[in-house]
Amino acid sequence: MAVLEAANVRKVFGDAVVLDDVSLTVDEHEVVALIGASGSGKSTLLRCINLLTQIDDGVIRLDGEDITDPRVDPDEVRRRIGMVFQSYNLFPHMTVLDNITLAPTRVHRRARAQAREQAREWLGRVGLADKSDSYPDRLSGGQQQRVAIVRALVNGPRLLLLDEVTSALDPELVGEVLSMIRDLKTEGMTMVLATHEMGFAKQVADRVAFLDGGKVLESGPPAQVLGDPVEPRTRQFLARIIEAGRL
Repeated sequence: MAVLEAANVRKVFGDAVVLDDVSLTVDEHEVVALIGASGSGKSTLLRCINLLTQIDDGVIRLDGEDITDPRVDPDEVRRRIGMVFQSYNLFPHMTVLDNITLAPTRVHRRARAQAREQAREWLGRVGLADKSDSYPDRLSGGQQQRVAIVRALVNGPRLLLLDEVTSALDPELVGEVLSMIRDLKTEGMTMVLATHEMGFAKQVADRVAFLDGGKVLESGPPAQVLGDPVEPRTRQFLARIIEAGRL
């Protein structure tokens, strides 16, 4: 059974159709990269999967359960889905450790000592063991984003969503975040990531889906979609990426 199934998903904001009959399946341990120009619907799709945005039509299933059913508790669903945003969204008045343990202690009612121990373990794994008592403004952008990823992982999510997690970083800081995601891939984490890093998508993703105008125009293995795309619009998009030196 697939971990995630989005079937015929449609989302409209006013007169703008942002997602138009989008279908996507993600199997266990699979990494799917969403690519496309800004405004193509990538971020909206991720927000719909995490129930931050309500869909207008279609269905989204997590482990076979229809999570878009109005009777489903969104908070319960979000306990099984981790999401990381491009702007970190760390609380500036809280230490790194407090940022990471907020949800486990407040939402999941986990013992504070246990939550802090697990958080420190994760921080050690990502090379931030000495930053547990630091505040976000004392960290680099790459460090803040790694903390944000740890915060999403500490609850043991079934699925991890990553929304352009390197777009706000200086170029020299991108590598440390991508390295962390690469390690998660090796460990078998199921992920959907929206990215402009085509080279990274080619290395890490099991499948690439190209979105354009709210539609999935092309989907397949990275070598095919990024190296020998079928759709003219995909070829046009990638030609611009190559011209900009990003592939």
